[in-house]
Amino acid sequence: MITIGMNYQILPGKDQEFEKVCNAVIEAMADMDGHTKSFLFKDVNDPQSYLIMSDWSERKAFDAFIASEQFRSVANWGKEQILAGRPSHNYFEH
Repeated sequence: MITIGMNYQILPGKDQEFEKVCNAVIEAMADMDGHTKSFLFKDVNDPQSYLIMSDWSERKAFDAFIASEQFRSVANWGKEQILAGRPSHNYFEH
């Protein structure tokens, strides 16, 4: 089992749009092989800071997700319109 922490800083005023798209992506991940569960968190001290915690059966399953066309299109949209900087990912095996 692996948990991925995906950290995002968004542009001011983009929170509702970011949350809407993230929730749609989390719903889509539910049908992916190896995905267990995911949650979106918003930092109470920094409203432009978000974290998605996502559990997968193995790293290979998560890597297949981020290589998918669906992920690439959302990532490109985020870079162009939503994100204040490059996201960072942390990997936790358990």
